[in-house]
Amino acid sequence: MNFPRTSHMQPERDNAPNEATRRRRALAGLTILAGLVIQITQFSGASPFSPHLVGYAFWLSTALLWRDIPSRNRRQAGWLAAIGLGLLLMARFGFGAGIDWWAVLDGNTYVVAMLVGVSFIGLIGNLRGQSRPPGGRAVTGRRGLAGTWLGVHLLGTILNLSTVFMIGDRLERRAPLTTPQLLGLNRGLSSAAFWSPFFASMGVVMTLAPAMDYATLLAHGLPLALCSGLLTLIELPRRFDLTETAGFSMSPRSLLMPVAMAGLVMLFHYVLTPELSIVGIITFLMPTVALATNLFRGPHWTLGRVRQHTVTRLPAMRGEISLFLCAGLLTLGLSTLVDAATGSDWTLFAHFGVPQASLSFLAIVASAVVGLHPIIGVSVLASVLDLPPGDQTLFAFVALSAWAVGTSVGPLSGINLSLQGRYGVTGTHMMRHNLGYALVMALLVVGTLWLLDG
Repeated sequence: MNFPRTSHMQPERDNAPNEATRRRRALAGLTILAGLVIQITQFSGASPFSPHLVGYAFWLSTALLWRDIPSRNRRQAGWLAAIGLGLLLMARFGFGAGIDWWAVLDGNTYVVAMLVGVSFIGLIGNLRGQSRPPGGRAVTGRRGLAGTWLGVHLLGTILNLSTVFMIGDRLERRAPLTTPQLLGLNRGLSSAAFWSPFFASMGVVMTLAPAMDYATLLAHGLPLALCSGLLTLIELPRRFDLTETAGFSMSPRSLLMPVAMAGLVMLFHYVLTPELSIVGIITFLMPTVALATNLFRGPHWTLGRVRQHTVTRLPAMRGEISLFLCAGLLTLGLSTLVDAATGSDWTLFAHFGVPQASLSFLAIVASAVVGLHPIIGVSVLASVLDLPPGDQTLFAFVALSAWAVGTSVGPLSGINLSLQGRYGVTGTHMMRHNLGYALVMALLVVGTLWLLDG
């Protein structure tokens, strides 16, 4: 099944925009670029700009591009923002919560900045500005699916969400992405949350459970990730005809740019800028490499390509930008309301063992299915538990597993929002096709919890 392209490909009405429309979109592109630049300046620790300006810039660009967003995405984004604002008002006037109103637009701006930075990858490689179609015969069938899952999984452990775009865009050069290709991208990335030390999930867990044992998590999480890949390779060929479905070729040529980028990220993370997060490094590194690559043709050439990217490619990201921003507002509203409503000192469980861990895991995954990001469930769970050091590894495994399974099936997870905004597939479609996968993975996680406790 193929899907219409939405945000990163111009809609049909974009073919001949009038002058006013071109100026409005160009202004929006400049505003998005300004948000990226302000975010990058924050990494220096001595930025002259308020960090709130990043959110203001991205939200302003969304307002300028609102009429151009596909109606389905626009309705969903509008509801997310409205519900998030309503929850904030309920927390403020119903529970007396203190709210920093200047910061309510900050949600998910660091992710949006990373997405904008990653978009500059399009300037790398062919300096004529045209994407070269992949040559030769495509790798198809189960082998192609294995290459897609493995490529996204291995590179995604370091480059996170940007790997989905790098591989997904390469696959889309041949034809619009099909359901099995999208599922391979989804599961390859989400399953890396089981063990990757560079995922946002691990950063959250390290903060909530500082006494956890990472070696134990790795020993139990990595086999689960491999089970995810095996399940995908067994299940999808039975449900879909993959004869003509192209996959990612794990050849040296295909991996050259992703591996080079991954190597640079590792260099900055461990040597040059260890104080920055992986997301922060990706945000500034991708545009920097793109500019350096183009500077070989001279500053005038480089400036022209950046200008073209700003006025065409950045406004075309309106779908994914709006969804992430509005989902961030919803997350802020819900977490604020939950914190205000559960601000007492009671503890959910007197003892956090395998039965309690299993129940917590299933509850977080269930909440993801109905549209809540796993970070909400993980944060709420941590706020109502009193975890001694001995229980923190078990809690950390629950959180990582819920994140890995929940983001694969949740319609409002980061990966599914990205696939929706960039490739036109709905979150409910991804959820429906991942329900069986999520059920099997949930059973494996619960079984692993008993092994972990033993």
